[in-house]
Amino acid sequence: MEIQQVGVVGLGAMGSGIVNVVSKAGIRVVAVKATGGDTGKAKKEFEAGLDKEVGRGKLAVYKANAAKAGVTWATSLDQLKDCDLIIESIVEELDKKNDLFGKLDKIVKPSGILATNTSTIGIDNMAKATKRADKFAGLHFFNPAPVMGLVEVISGPKTAKETADSLVSFCKNVNKTPVPLPSAPGFIVNRLLVPYLVDSIRLYEQGVSNPADIDAAMKLGCNHPMGPFELSDYIGLDIVKHMADILYSEMKEDRLKSPPSLVKLVAKGDLGRKTGKGYYDYSDGQKPNPDAKA
Repeated sequence: MEIQQVGVVGLGAMGSGIVNVVSKAGIRVVAVKATGGDTGKAKKEFEAGLDKEVGRGKLAVYKANAAKAGVTWATSLDQLKDCDLIIESIVEELDKKNDLFGKLDKIVKPSGILATNTSTIGIDNMAKATKRADKFAGLHFFNPAPVMGLVEVISGPKTAKETADSLVSFCKNVNKTPVPLPSAPGFIVNRLLVPYLVDSIRLYEQGVSNPADIDAAMKLGCNHPMGPFELSDYIGLDIVKHMADILYSEMKEDRLKSPPSLVKLVAKGDLGRKTGKGYYDYSDGQKPNPDAKA
């Protein structure tokens, strides 16, 4: 099936990024907040982002204008009924996702594909909330979506091959590289990334080294663009903890338990760059946060 119109539910950083990617590829988008209601702020930020790309010479004016014109800013899930594909990008809470997919299943046309942008939750856990498990899959974009080239295309036990093939083609059409795989805890990237991040935190907690030196070692020794503490702060420590907790609940491996300093920082609300403090203090550049130690 050719995907000609895409609905995006959830207009946070990830959802808005997906709107940017899809609309720039010339595919019509219907964008709606997870909670419904006015989308004026999201529209303003989306258009400002396109204008910045134009200003930097990354995007032609006519393409930016076409992308803006190709997005319908909806106030109700009912406006998604004619979409060929819905991409959910709301909070990583299974109950809330299942509630949303139960509603979408009744609204979206029978041929429509439902996809989740989950980073860790098993696909079958959400597909069962619908009556179209054959048309349900994962489309895991990475943040920031306009920049990152990968999309994990995840098939659940009942996902039809035709559905997966359509999503692989869609990813190519929006200038992303699809990597198809069956549903497994953490998929590929987070199955490898999360243990690396929590192992790095434990290395710090054990007194082997400090975040700045660990980051420097991984950047200079492995050619990583960011070290594990910089990356954790960039992702958001609450998200890192949540991913670790989900993987631990599914795999029961002790190394996946959230380390004490991570638990402490999340409880304090020091979540990384978005709050100004995490393993680093960003109030004046990037300095060690003395409160990070467990």
